[in-house]
Amino acid sequence: MFKKTPSLFIIYALIPCLFFGQVNEVNPPDYIKTITFKGHTPESQLPILRLGEYLVLEFDALNGDEEDYYYKINHYNYDWTPSVLTKSEYMDGFDNQRIRDYENSLNTYQIYSHYKLTLPNEQTKSLKVSGNYLLSVYNNYDELMFSRKFMIYENKSNVGVTIKRSRTIKDIEKKQRVEIAISPIGMQFNNPMQTVKTVIVQNNNLNTAIKNLKPQYTIGNQLIYKYGTESSFWGGNEYLFFENKDVRAANTGIQGVDLKDLYHNYLFTNYPRFDRVYTYNPDINGNYLITNIDAEDPTIEADYVWIFFSLLPNDAFKNKDIHVYGNFNNYAIDESTKMTYNSDLNYYEKPILLKQGFYNYKYVAVDKNGILDEGAISGNFYQTENNYKVMVYYRDLGARYDQLIGVGEGSSVNISN
Repeated sequence: MFKKTPSLFIIYALIPCLFFGQVNEVNPPDYIKTITFKGHTPESQLPILRLGEYLVLEFDALNGDEEDYYYKINHYNYDWTPSVLTKSEYMDGFDNQRIRDYENSLNTYQIYSHYKLTLPNEQTKSLKVSGNYLLSVYNNYDELMFSRKFMIYENKSNVGVTIKRSRTIKDIEKKQRVEIAISPIGMQFNNPMQTVKTVIVQNNNLNTAIKNLKPQYTIGNQLIYKYGTESSFWGGNEYLFFENKDVRAANTGIQGVDLKDLYHNYLFTNYPRFDRVYTYNPDINGNYLITNIDAEDPTIEADYVWIFFSLLPNDAFKNKDIHVYGNFNNYAIDESTKMTYNSDLNYYEKPILLKQGFYNYKYVAVDKNGILDEGAISGNFYQTENNYKVMVYYRDLGARYDQLIGVGEGSSVNISN
């Protein structure tokens, strides 16, 4: 195992600051699974907390070593470049502390240790300012295991969010457009074209966020954003889903069960939906929920199961890589989600080790240039129910960091022209 020397670690830590690069989330090694990250809204995997609210991170380590893990917290600007604030300016207490709350699995075929971190705690008493944060988890060798982004906001503005159909004829059946109205509370915006920044997120997926739209005009002290293409997202399609809370029997979306070293669950083979009409099918927008019908505490009693995904082929994505996509792995596109073509059975297949629960997923295509196309297999439909969040940042003249002064939320369930 590679161990960083102190001098190398200092260099790695300074690189983002030297080049002012945007920080990206780091996904875990294959023995760390089921990272859940949430605040007061348990269904969200992208915590957006009001200043003073709590935050919970949970994950499983499947290597059975009962390792110690440590966490660090850093503050960032609206565009995820490092902020100039020192730790004492945004944190009351200390980070780089050991995660002390963990339990071993109970009555499961797969042995694992379940870790839980709650913020604030005795060591990290509070986070004092709003804005963007990155929570990073390290092992005993100070090697970065994974990192996750979260946001803290202050209620200093009202953010109205309205979802409309596309204005362009060629995309009117496929895209959704976000309109925004921002009103300050107890303050005035100074030079809002420069000081106000916006970020629009679809279904808690930061990878596809639209950033830094400028207000088009004002009505009184209200900033209005009514863009055409600039604030448009592909509609996508409703997520597919399965549930295996009872691992021993076929359940929703599962056609067969087998027990080997671990349980194997075989999903029904899916088909491409891009060339079919839209059908409403309620989902949880790519999220997942850990559950076990026989358990009092699913966090340590739910087992890990090999889930076998399969997809019928189509010439439309014949020369592209196909991946299983969802919040179960933070929308990562890598070898752990890449499907292979089975010529004997004439479908794409991929087994993925997942903890028991209810999961949303879809299939996406990636071309040879690494360009992701979410609609290549599932299609894009303006009717699709999607969740949108709009974050509003403000840096007053002479200020040293970007405050997150308001969050608005909207759904396309009642989309209009």
